[in-house]
Amino acid sequence: MKTINVGILGLGTVGAGTAETLLKQHDLIRDRSGIDVQLSRAADLNLDRDFGVEFPEGVLTQDARAVIQDPDIHIIVELIGGTGIAKTLILEALEAGKAVVTANKALLAEHGPELIAKAAEKGVDLFFEASVAGGIPIIKSLREGLVANPVNRICGILNGTCNYILTRMEREGVPFDEVLAEAQALGYAEAEPSLDVDGWDTAHKAVILAQLAFGLDVTLDEITVKGIRGMDAVDVQAAADLGYRIKLLAILEPEGRGIAISVQPVLIPLDHMLASVDMSFNAVLVDGEVVDETLYYGRGAGRLPTASAVVADIVDAARDLSLEVSERIPLRWQPDPAPQLTPRGEVQERSYLRLHLKDEPGTLGQVTRILGEHGISITAVNQKEGLAKDGRVPVLFLTGKAPVAELEAALAEFAALDPEGTVPLRYRVEELS
Repeated sequence: MKTINVGILGLGTVGAGTAETLLKQHDLIRDRSGIDVQLSRAADLNLDRDFGVEFPEGVLTQDARAVIQDPDIHIIVELIGGTGIAKTLILEALEAGKAVVTANKALLAEHGPELIAKAAEKGVDLFFEASVAGGIPIIKSLREGLVANPVNRICGILNGTCNYILTRMEREGVPFDEVLAEAQALGYAEAEPSLDVDGWDTAHKAVILAQLAFGLDVTLDEITVKGIRGMDAVDVQAAADLGYRIKLLAILEPEGRGIAISVQPVLIPLDHMLASVDMSFNAVLVDGEVVDETLYYGRGAGRLPTASAVVADIVDAARDLSLEVSERIPLRWQPDPAPQLTPRGEVQERSYLRLHLKDEPGTLGQVTRILGEHGISITAVNQKEGLAKDGRVPVLFLTGKAPVAELEAALAEFAALDPEGTVPLRYRVEELS
């Protein structure tokens, strides 16, 4: 039986969970894969702490480069995170002819093409299942299970922190800031939560999915990213009253001249499968041309769920090494012609609008005039008399589809009608049918 030796760089939450899984499930992995996968080295700068796992003698080290340079190590697992030293160490490992497994979504979103090109140049594997949706095997599904499917659309709930906050806000009517503070106390949210609540964590994952599903190379600054910071419980409840639930969604789909990508709060129907994904769980809906809709659901983060995906990649790399092959499945898909990103203004969206209108004759008429001039139809109106304040009444609108450029122009005109009033608010509405 072939023995494959593994070295882990970084023993944080996921790194320690990966080590625990490799040690605890060693016999099961050996019996299922036919390969003896051994955790041989594990590097971390701080070894004076409890990792929650008992390492065999001689495994731990503070020297990451010694792990990379060890000729007996076949697979390097980078779980340090960030885009600094992690990138340097991955490139050194690839240059040394080692297969690499990583969960580093930020690094892949910003430098994925460079890393993939280096792996191809050296003829070694680079695996990154755990970089998107934790323990959910969405990357393997797109690369293998759905290989015969042109992708019509991907909708993903990809951040457990945001989903937890939105669930609590709807169920209990708790304000955003209060739920965020509780999420931080429970460890669901970081002390500095911007990456999560401002949508950037989800955006990193959307960039990776864009390459896998559509062969589209896109950067973070090219896509629309809007998080849930400051979400008002009024809108969460209003959405429910209208038959919808608000989720932070990554949406990727062919649109107009290219591929449209956005990360933003979206109203989705209460009776759709995605609407039932609550608390810290993740889910990814993939609409394939051949298979139709498929849904992938599970833990999107955490010590052991993410470790499960990392170990699956380790076993894939071990299989390739035992067979002396690499790039069994190409890391890059490059369609001809290369797809383009649809300009944001051309994307067609239905909308939920909340306007605070002066309680005086003619105000509603001005709103309908502006919407009409921008080609925006109205499908529902709901006036919240009980929430009137300072002579203004919240009025909620659902619109038909219209170009984002027209929607944003209309919002600017609404704001100009009442410069001292509340800023008009818009969220996307997606029927998912």
